[in-house]
Amino acid sequence: MSDTAQRTPAKLQLLELLAAIGTAQWRDFAAAAAHHGLTSTQARVLAQLDGPLPMRGLAALLVCDASNVTGIVDRLEARDLVRREPDPADRRVKNVVATDAGREVIRRVREEMQVTHGALDTLDETESATLYALLERLRPTMEKDA
Repeated sequence: MSDTAQRTPAKLQLLELLAAIGTAQWRDFAAAAAHHGLTSTQARVLAQLDGPLPMRGLAALLVCDASNVTGIVDRLEARDLVRREPDPADRRVKNVVATDAGREVIRRVREEMQVTHGALDTLDETESATLYALLERLRPTMEKDA
């Protein structure tokens, strides 16, 4: 067996490593969200709102029933972190939009993810650029059916 073959991880090893890193990152995200009085799901909703997003679109991203999203959005709206707006193309559709306060709180949640920041700080500039390029290459395929 060549040196290259010995160092090339099996697909299962890559999957296990991605799962472990994803779980650790999610735990860090949930802990930072809790410091701001948010559940991990509420924070995840805020993280998805780069622009207006229909309630059904949020349900699809969260992989849950639209009725669950209503309660989550109600609680975020009560804290003035999101607002509902009619969709300009179809006024029957309600879009969810992050408020300035919502964008600020999710920015702080991301800043406070100490475990994740610490792990990324162990990478030098070249490693960070390589990791970014690899993840960007995987992202379209991973999100295609999501």
